[in-house]
Amino acid sequence: MSVKRFEPPRRRDPAALIIAAGLAVVAGVMLWDSARLADLGGYSGVGPASVPRVVAFCLLGLSAWTAIEGLRGDFPARPPQAPAPVLWIVAGLAAQLMLLHFAGFSIATGILFAFTARAFGKTNLAMTIPIGIAFAFVVWVVFSQLLMLHLPAGPIEHLIFPGA
Repeated sequence: MSVKRFEPPRRRDPAALIIAAGLAVVAGVMLWDSARLADLGGYSGVGPASVPRVVAFCLLGLSAWTAIEGLRGDFPARPPQAPAPVLWIVAGLAAQLMLLHFAGFSIATGILFAFTARAFGKTNLAMTIPIGIAFAFVVWVVFSQLLMLHLPAGPIEHLIFPGA
């Protein structure tokens, strides 16, 4: 004799349906944009619009699959979300954008590094800001001095490389 367990009825997953709609919109935009490209496929039939179309159709398939699973309620329950880490990262990105041309790449990116470390649980900003600035300065040196690519220079870069 088998015992039947009571399973609660599955519910639609609104987040999955929103994600499915977003995927469908991105696929539609890609298809519309690839339709505007000139067909330069030549003898092979493969041109600049081919790959965007393939990606768009894959996104449409993923959108349909996500919608079906969302309607069936087959996604596992998600844990509660913690908005604080996301806000720390967004604040770091905003600080970097606002400080980039004024303070330079090293300081602005060092602050982004520290805020992101804070989002991941490293609470000592007095330690992570200097570490982030040092790492960002090394990146600036590699890009600006070795690869000759322009990144915004600030007081630290001008102090060590006066011609920067």
